[in-house]
Amino acid sequence: MCGIVGGIAERNVAPILMEGLRRLEYRGYDSSGVALMDADANIHRVRSLGKIKQLEAKIDGENSSFSGQMGIAHTRWATHGIPSENNAHPHICNHRVAVVHNGIIENYQVLKQQQTHQGYRFTSETDTEVVAHSIYQYLYGDASPTASRTNLSLFEAVVEAIHDFEGAYALGVIATDEPNTLIAARKGSPLVIGIGIGEHFIASDVSALLPVTQNFIFLEDGDVAKLTRESIDIYSSVTGEKVDRPIKQSSLNITAVELGEHRHYMHKEIFEQPQAVIDTLEGRVTQDQVLVSTFGPGAESIFKSIERMHIIACGTSYHAGMVAKYWAEDIVRLPCQVEVASEFRYRNPVIEDNTLFVTISQSGETADTLAALQQIKAYAADSRSALKNIQTLSICNVAESSLTREADLCYLTHAGPEIGVASTKSFTTQLVALALLLTCIGKVKKRISREREKHITQGLQKLPNLIQNALMHEQEIQDIAQAFADKQHALFLGRGTMYPIALEGALKLKEISYIHAEAYPAGELKHGPLALIDENMPVIAIAPLDDLLEKLKSNLHEVKARGGQMIVFEDERSDISSESGFKVIKATTNVGRITAPITYNILLQLLSYHVALIKGTDVDQPRNLAKSVTVE
Repeated sequence: MCGIVGGIAERNVAPILMEGLRRLEYRGYDSSGVALMDADANIHRVRSLGKIKQLEAKIDGENSSFSGQMGIAHTRWATHGIPSENNAHPHICNHRVAVVHNGIIENYQVLKQQQTHQGYRFTSETDTEVVAHSIYQYLYGDASPTASRTNLSLFEAVVEAIHDFEGAYALGVIATDEPNTLIAARKGSPLVIGIGIGEHFIASDVSALLPVTQNFIFLEDGDVAKLTRESIDIYSSVTGEKVDRPIKQSSLNITAVELGEHRHYMHKEIFEQPQAVIDTLEGRVTQDQVLVSTFGPGAESIFKSIERMHIIACGTSYHAGMVAKYWAEDIVRLPCQVEVASEFRYRNPVIEDNTLFVTISQSGETADTLAALQQIKAYAADSRSALKNIQTLSICNVAESSLTREADLCYLTHAGPEIGVASTKSFTTQLVALALLLTCIGKVKKRISREREKHITQGLQKLPNLIQNALMHEQEIQDIAQAFADKQHALFLGRGTMYPIALEGALKLKEISYIHAEAYPAGELKHGPLALIDENMPVIAIAPLDDLLEKLKSNLHEVKARGGQMIVFEDERSDISSESGFKVIKATTNVGRITAPITYNILLQLLSYHVALIKGTDVDQPRNLAKSVTVE
């Protein structure tokens, strides 16, 4: 949530910051702002409600000479306070200290009350203003705009201030008294440093800085960094000691986050899925077996020792976990529990010995999932718990993310950058990763045969072609999408692994078209959802050629008998299309337990995309949502 970009250079950083904001807009887009330090050490700020293009228009119209060699910028996803210009970042205290912030200061109300008594004036509803005031207090001693400097430097003032904060933050800070210093701090929200020649930058995501550098330092929790044009010094706010963080070279390039010939990032990312699967499999499989070592050192011994699996995730990643539960119990005979991270962390779970906890997140910074992982590790480390052999594994798309560093084992999906808020290729690659994980566990524990391993491996290697075939149905799906032009509700049905795929299809439709959509196991229709069926309720069913097909047909007739509009995605060898009154799309899905749900999901992604186009909604940046959920 929210995007930060900042920089200090020997050139005008304004165009760099604006380009960075455009590349970070997927993280928040209800308001934005930029603050620059001019040659006379004055801070100039422009903020705007709405998307980055509104900010650009305001700068062009009112501040054509807007420039500076140091600055900070921000694109917002509202947490505290409605979207408005006053609530947009950067926040400035007494024209002398400017701050951008991602995260939530949980004790801001207490700090705000204290600061109000001290004479500070608040102009917004945000928690971030207390950050600016707190830094100012340590830097100048009181709330007066003409107060004299204390003996603390800006860096020292930031370190003192963050000790007052409870919650999560990524900060970028500048001050007029130190016009050649940019301060960055991180706790619980991602922040990277981009390294140039005679210039340095900060951002929430490497993608923001790809036009200027491919060399990055990934700050860790508790780090505070002092950036000048010539140097970067990083200290631990906990110990006060200087720390070394390695420089990493990003494998991404500028074109990886460009739209190209596509109208929307979501469309681009749907069509990138064949290559994303190839990249996810690369180096992890041979022609007929899965390489256990790809899950990290010690994976084989860990997999041998576990007796159950517990998957924790949010949103789309949670649906991937639900599919994996079917696979785990059916194929590997491994007990598996799946749980929403935001619920797990606030209850008193029963944790058993010899459990592998699998956390899944596209960004690796999902706040609830990360907190759940930290809670699990705390349980395991607590000598009073007497727990034995609690292991953790993270499936993630972002190297150097918090989740990858915290877990015992890690699997990077290599899906590439995903800009559209509605996850597409990250979901597909998570399913591939989970299939490989379960195959490895079954192999190590001798619960699947050599022949079964070969069958799964070869099926996964066919998956890029199966996805490509599914994408060829786009025109048919576009035609069917017309039926949703005047609809406000939809119902998705599936059985077995297709039930979580139905959930994911419903989630995609509601995310980007704003149609109220629900999903049910098809056998549950008679236990309530049939009451919703009429001619205004489209019902989307997933009908693979499997041992549940005949049961599903009975469920579909229950809908048909009540006047429901049936849209069925079926296997090309099935015969549902012979039934009158059904709109049917036939697909080559392969009957494999693993490949079929992945392939059907591609069709549902295309459906949601084209319905959203018909509805005229903002596909890539749907209202009220943002991509990387780094707050609770």
